[in-house]
Amino acid sequence: MSLEERISAIRERIARCAEHTGRKGSDVRLVGVTKTRTVAEMREAAPLIDAIGENRVQEALSKKQEWGGEGGPEWRLIGHLQKNKARRAVEMFDSVDSVDSIGIASTLDRIAMELDRSLPVLIEVNTAGEASKTGIEPGEFPKLLDHVLNSPRLNLQGLMTIGPLTDDEAQVRRAFASLRELSDRARSSSGRELPVLSMGMSGDFEWGILEGSTMVRIGTALFGPR
Repeated sequence: MSLEERISAIRERIARCAEHTGRKGSDVRLVGVTKTRTVAEMREAAPLIDAIGENRVQEALSKKQEWGGEGGPEWRLIGHLQKNKARRAVEMFDSVDSVDSIGIASTLDRIAMELDRSLPVLIEVNTAGEASKTGIEPGEFPKLLDHVLNSPRLNLQGLMTIGPLTDDEAQVRRAFASLRELSDRARSSSGRELPVLSMGMSGDFEWGILEGSTMVRIGTALFGPR
C-alpha cells in the first residue's frame, strides 16, 4: 500500500470507532509519529494528517532546519522532555504534549515568558502503572494540574497517556478510561474545557477512541515498519 492508502485506511478505522461513541471521524485528530522518518516522508504525509509528532528535540531540530521556511504542519513534542532541551522545545514546537513534572512545567513557563509566547501543553499521566513509562503518577496529578493551570504562559489543552504494553484489551482500555476520568474531574474542578485526550498508538488507537480519545499518535501503521 502507498502512504496515502495507509492513511486513508487509518482514517476509515478512526471514523468507524468514533461513530460508536457518537462522534465523527473528524473529531479525532491524527498525529503522524515521525521518529526516524525522513523529511521527504514527512512532506508526503503532512497534507494528509493533522500534525507531526516528534519524540526527540534534537532530531526534530535537524528536520526543521531541512524543512525550512515558514508555515507547514503543526509540530508536537510527544516524547519525554529534559530540562536542558526545554528552550529549543519552546522555540520549535507548537505544543509540548509530555509535561510530566512541576519542574519541567516551571521551566517551560519561564522560557515561554522570556520568548513572549503562550505555549499549548498536555499533561502526560502514567495510567498504565508501568515503571518504564514516562508521565506523572495519577496520585500526583492534582498538584501538577494546579501548577500548570497557574502558570501564566502555559495553555493547558488536555491530557496524554501511553497505553500498557499488552494485547489485553480490558487492561489497555482501563488505562485509557482512567485518563478520561482524570480529565473529567479536572474539567469539573477547574472550569476549563481541556478538549484534548491524546491516547492510542498504532496497536491500540481504536481502543483509545472507544474510551474517548480525541487525538491518536500513529507511526508504524501509517509509515510502515522502520
